[in-house]
Amino acid sequence: MTQAEIKLCSLLLQEHFGEIVEKIGVHLIRTGSQPLRVIAHDTGTSLDQVKKALCVLIQHNLVIYQVHKRGVVEYEAQCSRVLRMLRYPRYIYTAKTLYSDTGELIVEELLLNGKMAMSAVVKKVADRLTETMEDGKTMDYAEVSNTFVRLADTHFVQRCPLVPATENSDPGPPPPAPTLVINEKDMYLVPKLSLIGKGKRRRSSDEDATGEPKAKRPKHTTDNKEPIPDDGIYWQANLDRFHQHFRDQGIVSAVANRMDQVISKWVGQWLSGIFTYLQMWPLAYSQSQHSRVNSEFQFIFQTQTSSEIVRTMLRMSEITTSSSAPFTQPLSSNEIFRSLPVGYNISKQVLDQYLTLLADDPLEFVGKSGDSGGGMYVINLHKALGSLATATLESVVQERFGSRCARIFRLVLQKKHLEQKQVEDFAMIPAKEAKDMLYKMLSENFISLQEIPKTPDHAPSRTFYLYTVNILSAARMLLHRCYKSVANLIERRQFETKENKRLLEKSQRVEAIIASMQATGAEEAQLQEIEEMITAPERQQLETLKRNVNKLDACEIQVDETIFLLESYIESTVKRQ
Repeated sequence: MTQAEIKLCSLLLQEHFGEIVEKIGVHLIRTGSQPLRVIAHDTGTSLDQVKKALCVLIQHNLVIYQVHKRGVVEYEAQCSRVLRMLRYPRYIYTAKTLYSDTGELIVEELLLNGKMAMSAVVKKVADRLTETMEDGKTMDYAEVSNTFVRLADTHFVQRCPLVPATENSDPGPPPPAPTLVINEKDMYLVPKLSLIGKGKRRRSSDEDATGEPKAKRPKHTTDNKEPIPDDGIYWQANLDRFHQHFRDQGIVSAVANRMDQVISKWVGQWLSGIFTYLQMWPLAYSQSQHSRVNSEFQFIFQTQTSSEIVRTMLRMSEITTSSSAPFTQPLSSNEIFRSLPVGYNISKQVLDQYLTLLADDPLEFVGKSGDSGGGMYVINLHKALGSLATATLESVVQERFGSRCARIFRLVLQKKHLEQKQVEDFAMIPAKEAKDMLYKMLSENFISLQEIPKTPDHAPSRTFYLYTVNILSAARMLLHRCYKSVANLIERRQFETKENKRLLEKSQRVEAIIASMQATGAEEAQLQEIEEMITAPERQQLETLKRNVNKLDACEIQVDETIFLLESYIESTVKRQ
């Protein structure tokens, strides 16, 4: 655990949960697993506050606990899970893209609350959607419930582990902490609920849903509450499934950039040459034949065929393939052809040609594993992640050191091991410049130097010095810098907000007054008078602050995309070693 990761975890915990939870969480990250009383003693926090902080962290899956043989319960922080809080906006946006506003709010509620029952999620989301609708329109519980079922079917949400029934029925003394288990078959099984009703709009604080003032409402006892139909069955967002989706999107985008643009350019030049030649022979080639042949080839020319084939293969394997698997499940050419999107009019022969082209590509994103069923094909996820990580490193080198350094970096990457004289000759760069560039990248740990001595004494005159690129080491170095960058961005955003705190509070008060006056039907002149409470310089300052905060937020998301790619590559490489 590096200092950059600890600092980023501290900032994320403080931003989401406050100082006390951040203090307990960072202490567990630094020290490892600790029992309750030791945590309270070391942090100087009361036992009651430590218990509440641990409840919050456990609720959000940021801390796990285990019971030792002596009956002592120890708590351990999950640093990797804390860092995933940085990716919450991306999870929510993905749910919105795939399942519209309803899916977005379901995932948002699960992320904000950690764990929730399905009935509670459905009612909360229906109420929130009803608030945004026009007067007289409401959101039905059944519609929200159907979206929740679709999220469970595609494994974007999953059940939380439960206390087994045998443990509850045991007559002996209760254990120090419950043991939570779940059957893998039941992880995505949605309970059959008959949720009948519609979302409700929030009323003012002085009236209830019937319009009666609070003082006239009779007091109801808690005994009349209806039992929750799915009591004890809690759900959480499956972050690994979201990561699998992000990985698949990155692979599809890489295939589109590499294959489809090249193929489209080649097909366009080929068609242009053929049509130019045939137009010289108008008797043998009529205008109707020209239109028919042109329409047949324009589909391949204009669409992203290679990337759509890879997208189809990944979609067929998204449930059957583990998120940590190095390969997808083998798929036959016939299965892929039948699973192509409706209206995607390419013949089986064209599909086989594209699959052969993808399998013969040097990057080896797609591999052929057999000949049955018209040919069995798999996607090599590990090599795809390796190629994406390598492209990221090349891009960073080019932006940081220039195009000449990027040329040397790619050359060393391709040739594996090179001496300095060979780098100068192959890259066609003067010796002095090549030496400076190599040492610059060596000092930044983008390339490494390997010594191969001819004699045991390691004399410099009898030793080969070879430059090489250790992609795993460079990826870890870049990942560490990304953590530091995100921490700096968060601190800068917090500083900008703190510096303009008074102005932001004033703006919020003015907006609240205007909203309440609009609700009571105030005149335009009155609203204009309230708006003028914020002067022109203050309004300009607010616009500048909003623009800067939006830039910082966008930078955080972009850096997190690089973090995800590097983390995925490192995890895949370590598992294969």
